[in-house]
Amino acid sequence: MIQHKPEGQGNPYRIEPDQRFPYLVAEGAGFELRFTTDLDAAQAHVELRTPRGELIVAAARCDEATPQDRTDVPQPAPRVPVVASDDQGHLAEAAARAGTRGDRQAWSAVIDGTYAVAGVEYRFVTGAEASQWFELLVVRPVQQPAEVVDFGDEHRVPFDIVGITDQHGVVHEVSFSLPCLPSDRVVGFGERFDGLDQRGRNIDVRVYEQYKGQGARTYMPVPFAHVIGSNWAFWIEGGCSLRVDVAASRPDAIRITVEVRPATNPRVSGRIVRGTPSECVREFVTAHGGAAMPPEWVFTLWLSANEWNTQERVELEARRAVEAGIDAGVMVIEAWSDEDTFTVFRDTQYAPVSGDDRLRLADMTFPEDGAWPDPKAMVDRLHAQGMRLVLWQIPAFKERGEDGTQTANDWDDAIARGMVVRDEDGAPYRNRGFWFHDAMLPDFTNPQVRHWWTERRRYLVEDLGVDGFKTDGGEHPWGAGLQYSDGTTGAETNNRFPVLYAQAYHELMTRAGVDPVTFSRAGFAGSAAFPTFWAGDEDSTWDAYRASVSAGLTAGASGIPFWGFDIGGFSGPIPSAELYLRSTAMATLCPIMQVHAEFNHHRLPNADRTPWNIAARHDDPSVLTTFRKFSDLRTRLLPYIVTEAQHSVATGRPLMAALCFDFPADATIWDAELQYMFGRELLVCPVVEEGATEARVYLPAGSWTDVWSGEQIEGGAWRAVPAPLDEIPVFARANGYSWHSVFTGAKA
Repeated sequence: MIQHKPEGQGNPYRIEPDQRFPYLVAEGAGFELRFTTDLDAAQAHVELRTPRGELIVAAARCDEATPQDRTDVPQPAPRVPVVASDDQGHLAEAAARAGTRGDRQAWSAVIDGTYAVAGVEYRFVTGAEASQWFELLVVRPVQQPAEVVDFGDEHRVPFDIVGITDQHGVVHEVSFSLPCLPSDRVVGFGERFDGLDQRGRNIDVRVYEQYKGQGARTYMPVPFAHVIGSNWAFWIEGGCSLRVDVAASRPDAIRITVEVRPATNPRVSGRIVRGTPSECVREFVTAHGGAAMPPEWVFTLWLSANEWNTQERVELEARRAVEAGIDAGVMVIEAWSDEDTFTVFRDTQYAPVSGDDRLRLADMTFPEDGAWPDPKAMVDRLHAQGMRLVLWQIPAFKERGEDGTQTANDWDDAIARGMVVRDEDGAPYRNRGFWFHDAMLPDFTNPQVRHWWTERRRYLVEDLGVDGFKTDGGEHPWGAGLQYSDGTTGAETNNRFPVLYAQAYHELMTRAGVDPVTFSRAGFAGSAAFPTFWAGDEDSTWDAYRASVSAGLTAGASGIPFWGFDIGGFSGPIPSAELYLRSTAMATLCPIMQVHAEFNHHRLPNADRTPWNIAARHDDPSVLTTFRKFSDLRTRLLPYIVTEAQHSVATGRPLMAALCFDFPADATIWDAELQYMFGRELLVCPVVEEGATEARVYLPAGSWTDVWSGEQIEGGAWRAVPAPLDEIPVFARANGYSWHSVFTGAKA
């Protein structure tokens, strides 16, 4: 059987073994035709039919049937190779298997530009079998009228508006430029791991799951950016993905390409706003649903690890925190559910109900010898200890299961009532990514689906007392042609999917009378209404740590004020004691302070990133002592953090703010990109270099106080300061408040 899918799987960073590349062929340019066959095909070729009826035969070569990384798009950062090994967890193993076609044989034919003309068709032939004829989509740039792009601004009018148009007059992309000054800096476009200032880069604005080493790819893009220097910002409305040449090709222009839904009359709209960076963020966030203030407990220390998959282990780790004198306020349990329904604890006994009904706590029995013998008692004990409970979720119907099971009932009901995202041909979409591959996705554009999905989890909140949900994995929809029940396509809504996903859980908790909390890694415009967020999967390396600081600053600049990362990294070999404590220090002065680790198959030695385990692994008790010092500092800072978080919601200013928010006219701050203001008072200077004993910090103009020594310093210059492992360089605005006593724990 011959297989060919012109658009591929919808992965923007891969060329699949059975796709056309590029999908949109530029007039007169060469292209590649890829297809797969059964393994017994001895030879194959491609036939092209020209508009004049000529039949051209092109030989096809046999290739390995695996996807290929594209070279014309942003690449991930250099990282540890994704291979299954003793140092890699379950996600690395899944990623290593991703995209292989072991049961297929791949072929490709490279065609020169002579045949990149309108009217050409092609098909594939092997032996006696021939595929259907496929139309070649040939595109060329066509100047568009000014009204195609509307920013409603008479001072910064988009120019050089071009549509990429196929032979049928359908526009697939609209490109245009916005003017900027050669001296301007450009900050934003969502969470960015590769630096604060995006000037000179070519970037994508699309939700994507890049497992570790994100580089220019991101879970949480936002179609919004500041132009620092000229003091304005802009955003693009809607959910379409963007490609942005940020003054890389010419210094006076930001070139934006919008991947519009194919249309004969495309329209791109956006806004240009003026003011301080905080004012611009506030306007953007307000226009997209506003920002929500989470409950105060989210600013305490979070603890979790994928290994904690029994009640016994969870309660043990909670006790260890108390015994270590660590003031933790949140426990996240990831591996709690049966991973079939994602609604019941593993080993729970119950009689399945129909797909249009839901299970309740009274329907369930928890065996004494099971993984979770008494979830209610566990939650109550955690609450008594002062810890809130957050449960992990995934937006997927993993598999149908056997007839009569709860998964089969839910699966069948979801399909029968049209509650899943649909493929281009109307069939239920099956996840094309490596994680939860082949799962169906709930169509969260439909309010009834959001209600149906979350009602199955209502007992967790109302009867068990669960305080929030870790809404992981919002990046699964691939393909511009996906169909959603609100009439939109994947081109418009795939990027919005993680926002709708988090919204569903906020609606659940609001119905249940609980202050809603979700903890997500994916997001887009509108995500500020559904806090909080973390930076996703990273190795335990210095490079990943530095990238995480950039991610937090750019997320905040893009209207995502409450963000965190995994202290010391999430995956791979455990961090050194030095890396662990440097990142702990920074996380103490970060919106969300979290410890987390990847599943390690319960292999020994333990790979948890808890301070007691890192101390044990390195045989270094000072790790625990120093972590406790920072944990105690976090507790003392909570009143300040809550006040500043409220200010963030009210004003748009991120809680973790890049220096351009306060000192946009100071050119030197761009040489100190990883420094930031935590709230309005504290200047934080993370130590991000291995082996450092002092830090070179930049203090902007003004009067500052070294919070550790109490020394008063005049800014406007660089300064070398001591950087012991149990401190992080922090300077407070000199306003008479005794920050020295807060940081040292001494009485004022």
